[in-house]
This record gives sequence, C-alpha cells and structure tokens, in this order.
Amino acid sequence: MKNWIGTGTSPKDVTRRDFLVSSAMTAGLFMAARKLFPSGAYAATAAPEVTGAKLGFIALTDAAPLMIAKEKGLFAKFGMPDVEVLKQASWGATRDNLMLGGAANGIDGAHILTPLPYLMHTGKVTQNNQPMPMAIVARLNYDCQGISVAQEYAGTGVGLDASKLKDAFAAKKAAGKEVKAAMTFPGGTHDLWLRYWLAAGGIDPDKDVSTIVVPPPQMVANMKVGNMDVFCVGEPWNEQLVHQGVGFTAATTGELWKGHPEKALGLRAEFIEKNPNATKAILMAVMEAQQWCEAKENKDEMAAIIGKRQWMNVPVADIIGRLKGDINYGNGRVANGTDFYMKFWKGGVSYPFKSHDAWFLAENIRWGKFAPTTDVKALVDQVNREDLWREAAKDLGVAAADIPASSSRGVETFFDGKTFDPANPSAYLDSLKIKASA
Repeated sequence: MKNWIGTGTSPKDVTRRDFLVSSAMTAGLFMAARKLFPSGAYAATAAPEVTGAKLGFIALTDAAPLMIAKEKGLFAKFGMPDVEVLKQASWGATRDNLMLGGAANGIDGAHILTPLPYLMHTGKVTQNNQPMPMAIVARLNYDCQGISVAQEYAGTGVGLDASKLKDAFAAKKAAGKEVKAAMTFPGGTHDLWLRYWLAAGGIDPDKDVSTIVVPPPQMVANMKVGNMDVFCVGEPWNEQLVHQGVGFTAATTGELWKGHPEKALGLRAEFIEKNPNATKAILMAVMEAQQWCEAKENKDEMAAIIGKRQWMNVPVADIIGRLKGDINYGNGRVANGTDFYMKFWKGGVSYPFKSHDAWFLAENIRWGKFAPTTDVKALVDQVNREDLWREAAKDLGVAAADIPASSSRGVETFFDGKTFDPANPSAYLDSLKIKASA
C-alpha cells in the first residue's frame, strides 16, 4: 500500500483523479479505434450500459457476421470489448441457454433461426411452455442453405423437383424401412425449406417420411452411416457432403425462393430493456461486420477466419466455393458464378423485414406449430424490432439507399409459382394443397 502521509491528498482523491485520467485515455482509444474502421459518418451515441454480452452461434457460415465482429474488434470499436461469441452444440442448446440468460451462465442473444424467437416468445418450444420474451433486431443473411440427398438416390435424377423421390421413398417404406428426412429444429428455417420442397413435389412431410432433428455439424457424419435419406442445413455442411462423396445437393434454398431471409440476430427482450445503448452497439458492430462479409475481396480471408477451430473447424475448401456462388452439386452438375451465394448486406439483407417474419409464421401455422387463429401481424409486431435496426443504421451512417422505406418487401414468389402476400397470409395458406390440417 502507498504511504499517503504528508502528501496533502487522500487515497479517495487520488483514486478519483486516476479514474478520470483512465476514462479519458479509454475514450481516446475508443475514438481512435473508430477511425481504423471507417464506415460512414457516425453520430454521437451514448456509452453502452455494459461492456460485454454473451452471444451464441452455431457452426454455420451464416454466423460469420458475429465471428467477424469479434475477430476484427468491432464489438470493442463500439464500446463493448467484453462481448463473448460462444459456440452452441445445437439449436436446442441455443434455446436453453437463452432461457437462462447471460447472468445465469447462459447467453443474452444469438445467431438464430428466424422462427425460433417466435416459438420461444410464445412458449411453444420451452420447458413447461413458459414464454420467453424475445426480439429479432437484424437479419444476418439471405440464401445459401441446401437440401442434400443420399448417394443411393442419384439415379432418380432428383433436383429442384422433389417428386422424383416419391416412388423411391414409397418403395423403401413398402420394404419395411423408414425414410428419414433430417432438419435442425422443428419449426426452424431448415424444417420449413425441407417441408416446402417435399410438399411441392407431392410428398407429405408428415405422412410419407419421418422428420428427425440433427445438429448442423453432425449432418454429414449421420448421412455417412445411413441415418437419413435427405437433409436440409446451412453451409458448409452441404458442400462438405459433396467433397466427401457421401451425397449430393438436390437444390439450394435460393432456388426455392430467391433472396430468401435466413438467420437472424435475436436478443432476450430483457437485455434490450436494461441495455438499450449496448443493444445499439451490438447492432452497429454486427452491421459493420455484415458490410465487410459482403465485399467480394474479403471472401478468401473470411473463409480462412471462420474455418478456424474455435469457429467452425472446417477446411477452407468446404467453405469458399458456395460463399462465392460456385456450386458443385455432386451429381454431375456444376454451376460457377451463380447468384445463389450467401448475401450479408446489399439489397437490405440486414434489415429484418416484418413481411418475411410473417411468412415464417404462416408456414408454422401450415404445419401445426401455431394455431390457424394466430394474429400474425400482432405477433410479428411484438417480436420484430426493426425500429432498433433503423436507429443503429442512422448512427452508423448507413446510406439512405441501404435503408428500406417499408417494413414489407411486398409479395414474394416461390419456385412452384405460389405467392405470399404478407397482407393476407390466409389466402396463401388456402392455396396450399399439402398441410398439417389437410
């Protein structure tokens, strides 16, 4: 301990002085860090209430904005150097850790399947059906998921048209064997892409196949040992499957619905209420990371970063092709330079359109996860916090051209000719032949 006798200054006074000096230095470092990553004319923002938060992610390419924000120091740049980006074993684990919250050794938010915050918010997938107030504050990516099929079905010629599997599946069932279709979480995006594709081909996902849940990083290994006939998952797992010669890609999800929304950045509503400035800081960091991920010149570095052991632990060769739009389907079809690559920013990707969330809810009504009487608009308004995205975009200096004028992207059209008008979800549901209630 220092000897303060005879100095005329108390320990309390020196501590206060040291604190002020330290604070000034910290502020200076913070502003200097901002200059290293110019991204627009920043507005002055209030300091975050906390310096850290715990954010979960699954080992998928579409979690890249969180990985890059951490690797490139962007959370620190916006005043939150202690943000942790923590790997989750499955979407079920993501849900469970969100239920706990960061203060109880869980997580405060996550890279998440867009429908999952809605399923949690309403208590549909939580223990004892306990609602967990959640919010979607950004979209993380568009496109670039895949529907993969086991090698034994290569002779069917199946692709975007799933009907070519119908007879093969029926024959397998007639032989007393189970046809298994794997996805990552009931009611999640991969479940919905898989169901849409099968149903469009006349295959009832509830009656003609057995749907099973498999975590994304375990898909390839499970197909390798014959545990499923088809699966839907994000990258890099479809590409890895092809490289290992275990199966092939029937279709990318961008072929089902071009420019479709995929993962979201979800946060516990309680975290947002307690930490509005920290929420904005997280958003700004992730949005800037999305801009970086979008740039073509960064794709190789991005693949090298996210392939690291602490992130996806996957060879760059399993990541880079589809990240650039070069697709080897694994069935003799190769398409280079396609526009089915993963999008992170351009065209309003980061903005969480309410109309997109309405489609996910409509599909979950279709398959019985929500009641037909669900007020889709009211539920979307509860969970979707596009207002927070707009505030963060303004402070980040995002160009007006990159900020959507409306919370609706309008009528969407799918590969089979079906259309979805977010103003009339019931009409869309009525147009569908195969559904849980049929």
